[in-house]
Amino acid sequence: MRHGVSGKKLSRTREHRLALRRNMAQSLFEHGRLRTTLPKARVVRVFAEKLITLALDGSLAARQRAIAMMNDRSVIPAEYRQDYDALSDAKRALTLRSRSGRRYRASTTRPGVKFTAESIVHRLFTTVASQIRERNEKRGCSGGYTRIIKLADRRLGDAAPLAILELVSAEDAPRKPMSDKTPRKRRARLRYDFYAGKDGRRRRRRGAEKSPAAAAEDKAAD
Repeated sequence: MRHGVSGKKLSRTREHRLALRRNMAQSLFEHGRLRTTLPKARVVRVFAEKLITLALDGSLAARQRAIAMMNDRSVIPAEYRQDYDALSDAKRALTLRSRSGRRYRASTTRPGVKFTAESIVHRLFTTVASQIRERNEKRGCSGGYTRIIKLADRRLGDAAPLAILELVSAEDAPRKPMSDKTPRKRRARLRYDFYAGKDGRRRRRRGAEKSPAAAAEDKAAD
C-alpha cells in the first residue's frame, strides 16, 4: 500500500520518472522556460523550487546536494549557440568536455574551439540564484520562484492540457491584491461576526428592501 506517498506516477517507472524530472529541470535552468503538459509542469515545479532553495543557500553542502539530485551536464551559452551549430561533431565533443564552473576550475578552450561549455549546476548557483535574490530583495518576500501558465490549446494525439513553466524575475509585475468584496470573503466575514457575537450586517434576500439602519449606514458611507 502507498499510504501517504505523494507525487504523480505520470504512467512511468520510477527510474524513467526521475530521469524525466532531472532533464526537464536542467532544461528549465538552461532556457528559463519550457513548454510541456500540465501534469509534468506541476511535478517539475516542486522539484525545481527545491533546487533553487539550495542555490540560494550557496554552501558547499547545498551544491553537493543539488548535484546528487539533478546531476550535472554541459550547456552552451546563448551567445555561442550559433558558433556551436557550425562546429563539426568532433569539435562539439571537445567543447562539451571543456566545461567551466566551480567544480571544473580549468576553463581553458580546446584547440580549434573559441569557447567552452558551462556547467548547469554552476549556472543555477550563480545566474539563477542571483536573479532570485534580486527579486526577493525587491519584493521583500521569498518563495514562488516559478510560475505555470496554462495554455488554451491541447497536444495533438491525446489532447493533453499544455502549460508553460518559467522562472520568475524581478522585472515581473507583482500580482494585484484581490478585492475584499468577493462573495467568499463576504461569507467568511459574516461567519466571523456571527461566532464573535458582533452585530454584523446580515445577508439580504434578492429583491428585498434594505432596513432603515442599513440604508442610513450606506448613505453615511457615500
